[in-house]
Amino acid sequence: MENIFFAGWEPLLRIFVVTVIAYPSIIVLLRVSGKRTLSKMNAFDFIVTIALGSIFASVILTKSISISEGVLAFSLLIFLQYGITFLSSRSQAVSDLVKSALILMVYRGSLIKANMLKERIDEDEIWGVIRKSGYATLQDIDAVILETDGSLSVIKNIKDPKAPPIEKLL
Repeated sequence: MENIFFAGWEPLLRIFVVTVIAYPSIIVLLRVSGKRTLSKMNAFDFIVTIALGSIFASVILTKSISISEGVLAFSLLIFLQYGITFLSSRSQAVSDLVKSALILMVYRGSLIKANMLKERIDEDEIWGVIRKSGYATLQDIDAVILETDGSLSVIKNIKDPKAPPIEKLL
């Protein structure tokens, strides 16, 4: 039977060396790629983060993957994320493809139950974000919006319902 508890010092030394090299590499690449890479995540960012973690684990634990292959994979993923976010900041079509839309959950004192059901948001979550924002009733606010990263935001007072961000949600 294969020794499952200790297979010698060589595999442990490899894991140590690879981790000591790969970890700083990923830190440098994340710093170079900008704050967007580490911001609150939408689905696209989440996928990239999971993929980076998977690559990191594979590089550390899989003998057949070299450090240079791992660093190349890190670099490609971060470059692709940078490219997609660059394009999505300049093209609404690309942005719509990679990000979910903003969804109105509360508007002018009324819960929008259809949107809440569709997005699986319950009333307790709505009330929680309202309380955290310092308000007590639906009448104290004009809107609660489900953001692209899944967080909820509260708008106290909508002065112009025809303003572009709000008009798109109505």
